[in-house]
Amino acid sequence: MTDVVGVKFKGVGKVYYFSPGNIEVEPGDNVIVETARGLEFGKVTMGKTGVKESEIVAPLKSILRVATEKDCKKHEENLKKKNEALRLCQEKIDAHNLEMKLIDVEFTFDNSKVVFYFTADGRVDFRELVKDLASVFRMRIELRQIGVRDEAKMLGGVGNCGRGLCCNTWLSDFEPVSIKMAKVQNLSLNPTKISGICGRLMCCLKFENDVYTYLKKGMPTTGERIKTPDGTALVVDVNILEDIIKTRLVLESGDKEKGIDEKLSTEFYNYKKAEIKRFGKKNQNKREDDLGEIEEDVLQEIKELMKD
Repeated sequence: MTDVVGVKFKGVGKVYYFSPGNIEVEPGDNVIVETARGLEFGKVTMGKTGVKESEIVAPLKSILRVATEKDCKKHEENLKKKNEALRLCQEKIDAHNLEMKLIDVEFTFDNSKVVFYFTADGRVDFRELVKDLASVFRMRIELRQIGVRDEAKMLGGVGNCGRGLCCNTWLSDFEPVSIKMAKVQNLSLNPTKISGICGRLMCCLKFENDVYTYLKKGMPTTGERIKTPDGTALVVDVNILEDIIKTRLVLESGDKEKGIDEKLSTEFYNYKKAEIKRFGKKNQNKREDDLGEIEEDVLQEIKELMKD
């Protein structure tokens, strides 16, 4: 086990491990740390803790010092320079007619480098732009292309629920989201209903997925025939959260070869999962995330949502 402390560089962002060395720090302390980009100003969010070597990204950098009042003032000055830096960079982008959307800018604590974040549909040749920016800022320039999820995280906004975006308010890191999660939760596969403002599948589909997956185990699917205390029945609807299986009893079995239709009860009968027995899983070879029955135009939109 190795002793580390957790440091964040943004209010909502990843926690990075650093070696505390002989410096005593507590959660909430501002610190100056050494990173691959140079010196950075961060906040301790996790006190001294022992972690496994496999959880550490080598090499483990060290905390240099607890931030002084002078360090805090310098950090605030760097933040104040952002708006002017964005304005100047946007002017240069327009001058070069580059197809890129400028999102954010960061100055390293020691002002050795300035990082500009942008989005673009494809690759952008920004070599001339970097030369112009270097002549203006007189420091190392880094232009970093980010995805639409990162753009939403940086800029923020309001989600379909009416609250601030999870990625911008509390979600420190993105987790993979799949269309299967929407299907498990019986949500409409309408792209407008399951996508966030970033144009990708909503992160909140992941939050309740484990609960739905657990509750769905052993539950029949719509159209499946099951054995109930009252006889064989056809499943017409399933409510996973309330553990209700809505069925119609099979009064007389049908025979397709003889042209005899199956007769079902006109009344609906509800059962709990523990009360029924399944004859066999329907379409057991069919993948849960199969999209074969979806119209082609909707399918293309869904595939777009599933991009990284």
